[in-house]
Amino acid sequence: MNAETVLALAAEQEDLKFVPPIPESLEDLGVPVSLVEQIILKLLYFRTEATGRELAIALGLNFSVIGPLLENMKRQHQVSVRVSLGMGDISASFTLSETGRQLAIQYIEANAYVGRVPVPLDQYTVGVKMQRHKPDWLTPDMLRAALKHMVISDETLSQLGPAVNAGKSFLIYGQPGNGKTFLAEGLFNVESEPVYIPFAIEFQGQIIQMYDPIYHQRLDEDEPAITAFHHEREFDGRWFKARRPFIMSGGELTLEMLDLSYNPASKVYDAPFQLKANNGIYLIDDFGRQKVTPGEVLNRWIVPMERRIDFLTFLTGGKAQVPFECFLVFSTNLRPQQLGDEAFLRRIQYKMFVRSPEAQEFITIFRRYCASKQIPCDEAALEAYLDKRYFRVKKIFRRCQARDVIDHAIDLIRFERREYKLTAEILDRAYDMTFVSDDYEE
Repeated sequence: MNAETVLALAAEQEDLKFVPPIPESLEDLGVPVSLVEQIILKLLYFRTEATGRELAIALGLNFSVIGPLLENMKRQHQVSVRVSLGMGDISASFTLSETGRQLAIQYIEANAYVGRVPVPLDQYTVGVKMQRHKPDWLTPDMLRAALKHMVISDETLSQLGPAVNAGKSFLIYGQPGNGKTFLAEGLFNVESEPVYIPFAIEFQGQIIQMYDPIYHQRLDEDEPAITAFHHEREFDGRWFKARRPFIMSGGELTLEMLDLSYNPASKVYDAPFQLKANNGIYLIDDFGRQKVTPGEVLNRWIVPMERRIDFLTFLTGGKAQVPFECFLVFSTNLRPQQLGDEAFLRRIQYKMFVRSPEAQEFITIFRRYCASKQIPCDEAALEAYLDKRYFRVKKIFRRCQARDVIDHAIDLIRFERREYKLTAEILDRAYDMTFVSDDYEE
């Protein structure tokens, strides 16, 4: 795939969907042929032997692409055919010659990467830009459907919607326990087109591992269907099809985690969170609680937020310019003024205060959670509980409190083999197990 050609097509046809085209030749890969050769030799070194079909699948390519290369490697006495089923090299079982084995050891010392042939950075950049959301992709109904599991007001939806639709930086702040993280996580439910992400990226001979099973939810089959002579693909096998990623970091986040991570054993780089989150959401939870100051964290994002690009550093000191197309969300329990001054906060485009629920809103949350746990609670028991524990003492409602108390009540019921229903007495005892007392003996 030629990056310039794809961009030109995208400019002509605004609604053109990005589907990584299947390479038809080694030239279409956009990476040096020597890199493909090295991966084949390393694969055979680790596997001892493999058929032409198995090599093609492991590389994410059609056999017709690597067939000529295997022929050349045979002529160079790097590989040999151990067994052939008489259907050509696709069914032949390849193994390393002594020359090939020595080369493989040499290449493994340089880097131990084996797997899908990496996608060049320029092709990846094209793919990311073509898969970003259109300016009007989100509707109120889509957002409401994504957050239907929450009790959320129209006012909150009207504040949240424009920020999510724009995909610009967003600060969610408010008291702990009011569902800021839960709200941000709910955005993962917004219905949207799947995206294509490469298994690995190549830039100036360096390899960056992209696929992360922890954060990437694949939608494609692990391997394509295989016919007698070739396997059919709907898109370039060097990419995988996935839901738009949602990645979250908390108080453990350091600035080093936002750059390339070098693995000294494999000599391959692992992509940082924001690169893995491209075309998706990256949530920095507990903003302000990291080991580094909020200013240091936010300064790291100034260029990416303003220019939609990021710069990553290799161990050699070289830098790679990569696209920054993730929806960056900050969530904090701190007051915004504790994070920084007005100029500091202005760099974050959207802000939303998540307030504590009113009594009726809290009751709705309580009853909905009871329904999800299929536990009955009569009106009198709930009224008595609210009167004693909230209204009389003027306790402020928090969205998490209903869940926490009900869960503890269920634990109590199960332990004491009680009838599966909430009573005023059970709720009262569950409350005491949930919240700390003001009484403390010296």
